[in-house]
Amino acid sequence: IDPADERLTARRSRFLLDGLKEVEADCRQVHIPLLVFAEPVEQGVPVFIEKHRIGALVTDMAPLRSDRAARQQIGRRIDIPSFEVDAHNIVPARFVSDKQEYAAYTIRPKINAILDEFLTEFPPVVKQETSPPSGLPANDWSRLSRTLAGDQTVAPVDWARGGTLAGLAMLEDFIENRLAGYHDGRNDPTRAQQSDLSPWLNFGFLSAQRAALAVQRVDRDVKSQEAFLEEMIVRRELSDNFCLYNDAYDSFTGFPEWAQQSLKEHQQDPREYLYSLQEFEAGETHDDLWNAAQWEMVYRGKMHGYLRMYWAKKILEWTATPEDALRIANYLNDRYELDGCDPNGYTGTAWSIGGVHDRPWFEREIFGKIRFMSYNGCKRKFDIDTYVTTIRDFQAGALS
Repeated sequence: IDPADERLTARRSRFLLDGLKEVEADCRQVHIPLLVFAEPVEQGVPVFIEKHRIGALVTDMAPLRSDRAARQQIGRRIDIPSFEVDAHNIVPARFVSDKQEYAAYTIRPKINAILDEFLTEFPPVVKQETSPPSGLPANDWSRLSRTLAGDQTVAPVDWARGGTLAGLAMLEDFIENRLAGYHDGRNDPTRAQQSDLSPWLNFGFLSAQRAALAVQRVDRDVKSQEAFLEEMIVRRELSDNFCLYNDAYDSFTGFPEWAQQSLKEHQQDPREYLYSLQEFEAGETHDDLWNAAQWEMVYRGKMHGYLRMYWAKKILEWTATPEDALRIANYLNDRYELDGCDPNGYTGTAWSIGGVHDRPWFEREIFGKIRFMSYNGCKRKFDIDTYVTTIRDFQAGALS
């Protein structure tokens, strides 16, 4: 874990280290060492391999540029076999497609055609016959916590603790109390209907495959089951596909040609409101719904999924350029969300602001042909006042 990583906050660091302590204890039971180092991976891994005479390197598939670049740098500095395994997805990203898919409807049949081959039960973890080699350093968790303290202005949250046990508990709670009705309730921020699994999925403490298998076994509310599996498998793997095959996944040039052209044509459209990054970050706009969504992200560490679309689209409406909008949305998402710094986040902002995986809509000012969302549209879908009041109460409790 690179302590110089500017994305590292106290919130992300606490969640990560709490979970890794648990992983270390679990691994110890089956004679597998888990070692955590506070240094850049591209420097530390080659040194460790040479020092301990490691015979092979296995890495997980990671679609973001920084992860792919680190793996390439490591590869140039080692002379042992190196393998990549896609445990991140259910159907491996490079197996399901060798190109950027246009939308969910193009990747869905490819995934479904081979899903049964990959969506299978996990084999048991077998205790290793030999103990770990001697001479391995022990993890000093107190020192790691100090070294990896991160940006203290983004505080840890109480409702989400890192680790597999907490992730499994959230999964069980979702299945028992929120899965029924997920189909028609997940887009209402006033209903506790979302799974809230994304932080544990993001950090790898809960497998998407394990979550999908657990929900697949539920014999009730088929529509909700299908809706969840669509999000967990097709939409999630579409995001990995986008980031894997489009190096500009977090920039304007990564948008579809029609979206880039349309946004350029409306570049000079007058904006009724223009806000700075600091005003966005503080939730100081004229829009009480947008401000509440921002506060939910800042103080809870996870914004409601439906409002993420509205939140990002309004940033486009209230900034001078779509480039500024995308930069601000990604910065805030990565800084405050426990599921930030993740393909789903970058794909979500690219969809909202740049039409990725979407189609051209009716043309309007500023947005061009990008799909539009409005305050009144949200008002027709759910009780805005109830949501705003709930978040203000949560904010007051967090600040106190």
